[in-house]
Amino acid sequence: MPLLKRKPFTLLEPPKDLDPCELVFQIRFTKEIFRDYHDYLERINLYRQRVWTCKVAGKTNLTYEEALVSEQRATEKVQQFPKELVAPVLHTVQFSMLSLRDLVNEITTKVQECLSEGVELYGKRDNSVYLCQIVKVLNEGSNKTQYAVAWLDKDKNITGTSVVNKENLIRKKLPFTRGVLKSFIRESTSQNVPWILHEKLARKHGISTDPPDELRSRLFFQNGQIVRNKKRKRNEETKRDGSRKCRTKNSEIENDKLVEEPIKYPIDDMLVLHSADDPVFTTRPSPSRDFNVPMDFVGDLIMVWDFCSSFSRLLNLFPFSLEDFESAICHKDSTPVLLVESHSAILRLLINDEGDYFMFLEKRRHKSKMSLVNWTEYLCDFIEMIEVADLSAYTSTIKRGHYSLLDTHAKLGILRELVAQALSVDLFREKLDEIIEQRQALGAAKRGEAIEAAKKRREEKESLKAVSASNGNHTEQNGDIVEKGKEKLISSPRNSSLDTSEKKLVESTVKKVAETREMNGEVLIENGKALPKREALKMLRQPRADNGKESTEKNSGEHRKEYLEREMEKRSIRTNPLGKDKYYNRYWFFRSEGRIFVENSDLKGWGYYTTKEEIDALMGSLNRKGERERALQRQLEKQYRRICLQLQKRSKDLIHKIAVDEGVLRRSTRVRAPPRENPGAAFLRYVNKWKED
Repeated sequence: MPLLKRKPFTLLEPPKDLDPCELVFQIRFTKEIFRDYHDYLERINLYRQRVWTCKVAGKTNLTYEEALVSEQRATEKVQQFPKELVAPVLHTVQFSMLSLRDLVNEITTKVQECLSEGVELYGKRDNSVYLCQIVKVLNEGSNKTQYAVAWLDKDKNITGTSVVNKENLIRKKLPFTRGVLKSFIRESTSQNVPWILHEKLARKHGISTDPPDELRSRLFFQNGQIVRNKKRKRNEETKRDGSRKCRTKNSEIENDKLVEEPIKYPIDDMLVLHSADDPVFTTRPSPSRDFNVPMDFVGDLIMVWDFCSSFSRLLNLFPFSLEDFESAICHKDSTPVLLVESHSAILRLLINDEGDYFMFLEKRRHKSKMSLVNWTEYLCDFIEMIEVADLSAYTSTIKRGHYSLLDTHAKLGILRELVAQALSVDLFREKLDEIIEQRQALGAAKRGEAIEAAKKRREEKESLKAVSASNGNHTEQNGDIVEKGKEKLISSPRNSSLDTSEKKLVESTVKKVAETREMNGEVLIENGKALPKREALKMLRQPRADNGKESTEKNSGEHRKEYLEREMEKRSIRTNPLGKDKYYNRYWFFRSEGRIFVENSDLKGWGYYTTKEEIDALMGSLNRKGERERALQRQLEKQYRRICLQLQKRSKDLIHKIAVDEGVLRRSTRVRAPPRENPGAAFLRYVNKWKED
């Protein structure tokens, strides 16, 4: 198990009296179960911190899940440790007082020097080096050792035997790395310094678990573990020091109040607590839910409409509003042209792709092309091809020409399957790649222009600094020249014909420029003399013209930026939610729909906001201390202007619709003018202006 700050960490036990039907929170990688969401968040946040250590590999600064993966990989490497070396290494490790590095060095040295039976290495014979294997160790005397070896060929077949000295044997490279050896030692021991093997592992290899006699005086048992005497002395000293400092600490605690560590926001929204410094939050408005389709199928309705609107050019389908689409889905007197064109456009895309649907139609051998008359035949073929049991039951009704009598969920189910098939065809994917390339090109152009604009502003700023620095030397010398020039300019005989208003204008403007010359680097001086009136006025008018030019360039740059953003938005391939609130409810805004939709966290309930006042109240109810609501508020602020424009446009359309309805009702029967068209039935007058001939 991973170590928390190099110390063992135990997992929580499952709650007692747990009901099988009870809803709980479970951590995926530890299988811990929590009844309280706050406890679950605290534990999951602890596991996400980089304070964990891999027990086997010794890696630090990991999350809990990363430490688990590291332990698993290290354990796999440890299992590859040579079996013939396990017992000798464990004998060396047991009760060793060395550090891990010194212990690894000692083991590697022993393995390289100790030659046992069955070890493969290289031996010298006839002034050449050959592969061999030790068959038997022959001891002749205390200082001289010989080995009976079997010589091996490339296929490791024995070609002969002989007896060689230790000096004629060359050890092969170690069959393990130092990292694997360290992991093996950590995996095999329960504590370090002294290194103690696991009891079962020691019994398996016949290794004693009793400390040797030379270490008994240096070791003792404490809390079921063998501890060095140095540690015991150190613990006793720390206890004495702690008792000495206890009184001083208690006095400090009594005198000084504990200061809580400030919370760094934003944090998870569910953990945010209200405080006295919070702003006054508005009451979040309740969204409207007056949909004509059942609430469980509002998501399918919006998804199909968004697909048809986003890829209308590819489908050759003229855009329509969500309200018209909803009215057409719920209309049962007849099949509106809007639905016929929507089905036909997607079916034509599948046919043009020449995929599975095209091959299925080839077997049916339709004599006529798809039209507003026989489109139901192609639709029935599609339903038969996908083999969805829930939809196959409606083919008989469609073939009899009663598509309009289908339930709302059946119509949306068919359209949902059509969209799913359209998203998988090659023709659609090629179009997506093209749109992505165009968006990338527009994004590159936008970034390039932003860099150029920033570079230009930086150069202008540097040039202004240079001008102000050069003119700063003349400030003290020419400080009184402007005043003299002002008097001369007003009292000059040549200017005596000026009227009072012109004199006041010149006097005020010269004074204003004289006061601000240090800021903008302008001095109304030429060769040590004050400028005459006309030149002074000309100089004064020149900055106005320059400012007008700069403002024009600035406006053109802003228009260019807005244009690029609009073009990128037109080529969007996916609609992303604005964000989530505290309770994980999603907020959606579609560029061609003047409403903000709210999707409940259970993915079943839907609502919407339609007025600017509701949006303002929603933004005022969001708490910026929470991560989700802060991100949602930023997106609402970023797109506030565009959202308000869409909401105002929708409000105007509704007011116009109401006015037309009232006009139709109030019209006198004596007037023989033709009746006005009812705006509520606009979906029945839909015409596909982009339809291919």
